[in-house]
Formats: sequence, C-alpha cells, structure tokens
Amino acid sequence: MTSPHQHQHRDFRGGGARAAVFGVSDGLVTNVSLVLGIAGANPGGSIVRLAGVAGLIAGSFSMAAGEYLSMTAQRELMERELEVERRSLSHSPEGEAAELRGMYVQRGIDPTVARDMVNEVMQDPELALETHAREELGITPQSMGSPWQAAAAFFTFALGAFIPLAPWLFTAGTLAIVLSIVLAALASLAVGVVLARYTERPVLVSALRQLAVTVVAAGVTFGVGKAIGTGVS
Repeated sequence: MTSPHQHQHRDFRGGGARAAVFGVSDGLVTNVSLVLGIAGANPGGSIVRLAGVAGLIAGSFSMAAGEYLSMTAQRELMERELEVERRSLSHSPEGEAAELRGMYVQRGIDPTVARDMVNEVMQDPELALETHAREELGITPQSMGSPWQAAAAFFTFALGAFIPLAPWLFTAGTLAIVLSIVLAALASLAVGVVLARYTERPVLVSALRQLAVTVVAAGVTFGVGKAIGTGVS
C-alpha cells in the first residue's frame, strides 16, 4: 500500500527538459518575428519563404551548437572540480571529514550526530565523493547533464520555427500573414499550457505570458519591416 506521504520529483538536472521547452519557445518566437518582419516589408512571398527557411535551419543549428557547447563546458568544469575533490579526499581524508562535520554543525546538527554521519559517509569512497561534491560544490556526480541531450533542442527549435513558416509554403500575402499570426498565437498558448502542466503553475498565467512574449516580438519586427519596406510587390 502506498503511503500518502510518498511523492515523486521530476529530474530536471540533465538539462534536456529545459532545452526542449526553450527550443520550442525560442524557435516559435524567433521565426514568427523573422517571417512577419520580412513580410511587413512586402518583398514578395518567395523572399519570406526563403527567410523563414533560413531562419529555421540557421536557428536550429545555432541553438543545438550553443546548447551542446555550453553543456559540455559546464560538464567539463564539474568534472574538473570533482577530480580536485577526489584528490583531496585521497590525500587529506581527515581534513575533508572535519570540513564536512563543520558544515553540518553550522546547519544546526548536533556535533555528535554530525561526527557519526561523517564517519559513516567516509567509509565509502564513492559516497564520500558524492556527499562532499553535493555539500561543497552543489554537484551531483550522477546528474551532470548530457551535452547530446541538450543538443536535441535542434529538433524542438525546428518544430517551433516551422509553425509560423508553414502558411508561406502554400500561400502568400495577407492570407499567409494572418495564418502565421493565428498559428503562432495558438502554438504560444499550447506551449504555455504544456509548461504550466509540467511546472504545476496556473495554466492561464503561463499561456498568456507565452502569448504576450510572442505577440510583442512579432509585432515589433512586423512594424519595423512595414516602416522600412522594400518597394517590391
């Protein structure tokens, strides 16, 4: 029988969930802004399509590369700090034990209890490394994130970027602009709803926040494109 006090936590430490959500949102906002900004200048449907496709491809590669490199650098930094901690535990176990005991005592744990806890932890080298890394560095060795998982944002960015571009593959002009706006608005609301479900935040607030960001970005770029124009029909 399951205890009513048992509950499960989602694991966000790998970076994949953050990259996926950010990828869809960024792809949507970026490309609807680009597509409508170009469309506002009235250069012709083929130019808008070209800009949208270029934005989708370039943005997807840029985001994947950025996520991969940032996560790789973060992981390498963590691994370096873990190696420093591992050497310190090997060369000065008593000093490390005293440091950990002091941290626990500062948090209000009884010195005797803290001593017993640390003595137990120090019996297992891997547990000792994990505990010191978590308490001193805020690092969990088993959950440092995957660069390749983060780089999967390539696909989620492309998905978000395709939505406002889709109408321009079949039509052009005012109809395509209206369809891009409608699809982007609906997609923004959907992203906000999914994020709210994931974070257990108010659905309406999350959906309207995402919609507002998309509308402001698209409205500004469309206005700039309209003001500059190209003179090409």
